[in-house]
Amino acid sequence: MNVLFALRRARDYHGARVAVYDGERTFTYAQFYDRAVRAGNALRQLGIKRGDRVAVLMLNSLEYLELYYATALIGAVIVPINTRWNRNDIAFTLSDSESSVLALDDRFIGLRNELDAQCCYLYTGRGNCSESMANYALLVETASAEELPGNEPDEEDLVGLFYTSGTTGGPKGVMLTHRNVWTHALYLNLEIPLGPNSVWFHAAPMFHLADQWSVYCVTLMGGSHVFLPTFDAEGFLRLVERHRVTDTVLIPTMINMLVNHAALHRCDRSSLRTILYGGSPMPLDLLRRATKSFPCVFRQVYGMTEASPLITAQPSDHDTSDDKLASSAGRPVAGVEVRVVDFNDVEVPPGTPGEVVARGSNDMKGYWNRPEITEDTLRGGWLHTGDIGMLDECGYLYILDRKKDMIKPGGENVYSPEVESIVASHPDVLEVAVIGIPDEMWGEAIKAVVVSRPGAHLTERSLIDWCRERLTHFKCPTSVDFIESLPKTGSGKVHKNVLREKYRVAHAAS
Repeated sequence: MNVLFALRRARDYHGARVAVYDGERTFTYAQFYDRAVRAGNALRQLGIKRGDRVAVLMLNSLEYLELYYATALIGAVIVPINTRWNRNDIAFTLSDSESSVLALDDRFIGLRNELDAQCCYLYTGRGNCSESMANYALLVETASAEELPGNEPDEEDLVGLFYTSGTTGGPKGVMLTHRNVWTHALYLNLEIPLGPNSVWFHAAPMFHLADQWSVYCVTLMGGSHVFLPTFDAEGFLRLVERHRVTDTVLIPTMINMLVNHAALHRCDRSSLRTILYGGSPMPLDLLRRATKSFPCVFRQVYGMTEASPLITAQPSDHDTSDDKLASSAGRPVAGVEVRVVDFNDVEVPPGTPGEVVARGSNDMKGYWNRPEITEDTLRGGWLHTGDIGMLDECGYLYILDRKKDMIKPGGENVYSPEVESIVASHPDVLEVAVIGIPDEMWGEAIKAVVVSRPGAHLTERSLIDWCRERLTHFKCPTSVDFIESLPKTGSGKVHKNVLREKYRVAHAAS
């Protein structure tokens, strides 16, 4: 079985229902299927063959949804690119994946002349297409609507390469197969029932697994897709009202923007049934405000790209008034096993902290061209998340800490060694430790704690500017503290827990 079953089932059983609302454009599933087949044949005209990689750097749109299915129809592999990455991360991803095509919309067309990628550029926007790029709209319009045989993907074939931020050596590609994402779709439709009357809102970015899984789940059940190119609170509220949106996934930062927006009570939100949230910590007071502002169920979910992505979810009938249960990440979704283990991979009793590991058909095939990291992460047949958590007697998972050096501003994964290497490259920096600190807007913010070289006159602003010239902006520190020495362990390592606790206490007291 592969993800094309979702598309074909929607065509066969829900062909007359609306598949897509995209601005003023509306397409039924019969029409969407026709467009996806044409898009696949258009990629063939560009020379794309089975197993070739097709990179996508676009905002949320109908065309993005089409490319998820068009690549699958011809046995190709989609490579969604983080729209917040800088040129260096994008170039690394294109090179590492050896992508044959890069699809660009109007927002990113300017990068065409900045990237030195050896690939075909495909323009998916709605303006004028330059002669140096292939025109997606024209290719789809003129391509055959006949589904050609011979490229039906096997369930163990890759459906996508999803790049995540790496600690060293650039981002790393997570290999997800048709079996991974197909079984995940089945699991999630048991946990979060979607049907032909569902209207799913792609408000989170479609390159991210936090939203990408819905591409298959919603289509499988004949629900409708609504797109917001990039998140803004008023745009979200207006489209919820216009299209009677029923379900979506948001990160706490987005929820915070919504509950504080002036347009909140001017828009009809009564159609909403479920808002899933995750990606970064959700303060309980924000959750309380959100449940009062939206007449729907809020369910925390936990996962990672390597798990396609969801591992646990709060039950639909969980008690949000119970602070303890409200702070949990829920129970394992159907089809997924979760354990908490010690440093020797031995399971620990309920109530004992340890590393969260998971097992299911949704676990990745591995990391692209990174066999050593793959072997370590999937050792013993379990996906090692690197997150520290605890299971209670009823099977609820509580995430106590994340990977040691990972920070999540606004739901993005940022690894502190990458940031530290840039800060440390400044000639006036002697030592640095980068940590995450509590932030009301973004969940976490990045702080650099720096020891300057003797006689240096380094300022917070100059160091932040130094980083912004060399890093994707969301990876850059938003604040810098200068101290005389960093706390160290007995072995000489920087004692980051001491620093984190200092700023946590300061934040709690403010």
